[in-house]
Amino acid sequence: MADRLTQLQDAVNQMADHFCNAVGIMQQMAPPGQFAGFEKSVSKQAQVTSDEHAALFAQLIARTAKDIDVLIDSLPSEESTPELQMASLLQLEQDNQEAAQELQHAVDHGTLVLQSTQSAMHSIAQAQLDSQALETQDAFASVGPLPEEEMDGQSQYSDVTNDGCL
Repeated sequence: MADRLTQLQDAVNQMADHFCNAVGIMQQMAPPGQFAGFEKSVSKQAQVTSDEHAALFAQLIARTAKDIDVLIDSLPSEESTPELQMASLLQLEQDNQEAAQELQHAVDHGTLVLQSTQSAMHSIAQAQLDSQALETQDAFASVGPLPEEEMDGQSQYSDVTNDGCL
């Protein structure tokens, strides 16, 4: 981004370009001059196109003039002394420090909220685990011991050998 003086110079150059282009279009679209004894009809179509170009260049020139006014207004004034500039900078620095403090308070508050949320989530997860453990214990308690049928002193799974193979 260029400084304000460079932007102002660019806007003035753009204004000069618009003026030159407008004059060129006016010359191109101008009706021919009338000479005595030489008659030629003037086309109405050229007049409409000329009016459209005139409106376009009028808008471009007006917009550029407004841009130039804004740039001129943004330049430092003659009343701006080093003391006034220093006071303005000090005020901006103070505003910056206040905003930094507010941001730090917001970060601290967010950290506390995060910690309390994590603690609550930990408590919920622990309660769910405890509940699942109780449900599992209740399921085993309701089944009771498995009945073992005695068949000649052996269980019904007697055809399984000690190593688990049949």
